[in-house]
Amino acid sequence: MTSNAILFTDQVVVVVGASNGIGRAAASLIASRGAKVVIADMNPEGLAELALELKLPANQIHVLDVSNQNGVSAFIATIIKEHGRIDALVNSAGIVGQSNVKIEDLDWSTFEKTIQVNLYGAIWLTQQIIPHMKKQAYGRIVHLASIAGKEGNPGMASYNTSKAGLIGFVKGAAKELAHDGVIINALAPAVISTPMNSNTSEETLKYMISRIPLGRTGQASEVAEIIAFMASPACSFTTGFTFDISGGRATY
Repeated sequence: MTSNAILFTDQVVVVVGASNGIGRAAASLIASRGAKVVIADMNPEGLAELALELKLPANQIHVLDVSNQNGVSAFIATIIKEHGRIDALVNSAGIVGQSNVKIEDLDWSTFEKTIQVNLYGAIWLTQQIIPHMKKQAYGRIVHLASIAGKEGNPGMASYNTSKAGLIGFVKGAAKELAHDGVIINALAPAVISTPMNSNTSEETLKYMISRIPLGRTGQASEVAEIIAFMASPACSFTTGFTFDISGGRATY
């Protein structure tokens, strides 16, 4: 029997980066547990497919570029206006950036874009949501970091930097929000079988899988289970933590 603490009855849950991969799996699972799920992504086609699958009305579907600060602000304001509250945010928006590229050969515009999407976007979403969660004295924020933010992967300097920064941001934010009823955590997957990794070089993928004791990539459905817990009322005494889902690569 499913515990009431992991259900989302009468809750509004925002899932950013929902059109495919981890975000899509998380949105589907959380919706199945009773949430009114609001989905957002830069990919309108993927959003349309998921919306059809979950039978979502138009006001629960948003095209969003998290690297646009004004766009993020307008997005959160619209959700509050239309739905009245946000109980949980799951942010899985992210890009890999350059892979298998030496530090001295990095393209700076690509580096900056990776930071804007993976780090700035997460910060802007958090900034905009916090006042509303504080007002209702309840909130759950889940940001998708990466094992790269803990251990680093060679040839992925921009990605490593963005995810390490995100982990640090979550740690500090959790301490600020601890007395406001707002729980914020990160999740650090190792390599997961998702479209996001389609642009990762074969050499880099082989390296990452070789570091995983279980000897395989993870599945989006496995990640979604942890996300659903982190976003639920059941996650009530863990904040500022980076959960691990790495097949044993990281055990700290």
